[in-house]
Amino acid sequence: MSKLRVLYVASEIAPFLQITEVAEIVRQIPQAMSEHGMEIRIIVPRYGTILERKHRLHEVVRLSGINIAVGDDEKPLLIKVASVPQAKLQVYFIDNDDFFHRKADWNDADGRFCADNDERSIFFCKGVLETVKKLGWSPDIIHCHDWMSAIIPLYLKTSYRKDPVFNQSKCIYSVYNNHFDHDFSADDLIEKILMQDIDKSDVLQLQEANYGGLTRLAMDYADAVVAGTNYYDAPTSGLLEEFASKKEIIKIEKPDDFHDLYNQVLATELVSVV
Repeated sequence: MSKLRVLYVASEIAPFLQITEVAEIVRQIPQAMSEHGMEIRIIVPRYGTILERKHRLHEVVRLSGINIAVGDDEKPLLIKVASVPQAKLQVYFIDNDDFFHRKADWNDADGRFCADNDERSIFFCKGVLETVKKLGWSPDIIHCHDWMSAIIPLYLKTSYRKDPVFNQSKCIYSVYNNHFDHDFSADDLIEKILMQDIDKSDVLQLQEANYGGLTRLAMDYADAVVAGTNYYDAPTSGLLEEFASKKEIIKIEKPDDFHDLYNQVLATELVSVV
């Protein structure tokens, strides 16, 4: 029997970048699943606050070089890789000079939310899927963590649904307490996200072009939704309560418990609410 293949997509992972609890959670779950015999890949953005020399990042030339469309623009994709210390895990980093070389994560040096985080997220999500295609590695489970990866469930159910790399993949989305107050332009965001096999009617959630809209989009298109933390602020609690009337929100007590969840998701014919 072949190993279960799990792809983790997140905005941060310890020890490379640790801003919120997401970083440590995304560090712990893959190691636990690796110890269960699963085959693991992890992909995160290469924010400019990640020190390449310190963490020994190096470019993977065979995976780099393609262009990723974001609206009317195309940006070159660079892929870098590093190993997690004291763990048999590799992390792939999505990089681009325009989006990720500034000394900022999703906030700038003054703590302000970066106004182009919508474009950075689109580039990141498309870059993740194109990198996996280039690897020729078909994940059974794609586990997305937090809003930076929120567009991936949509793409998997639309533009990439017939791709042989992804046509058997199930997607899980974990929601965290990382609400942001910034509002993007709804028309611009929707136009930039549209791809083949996606119509504006497929992304009505993004008429609210902010954290709430992105979170609704991810939860609606995911095969399962996980409560990634034990505490939520009022706006995020409201989103979860609204979604819970349509589908279950799963609570996981410890990293090892994801073993059973992944197998359950793969064994269940789940119907999207969208």
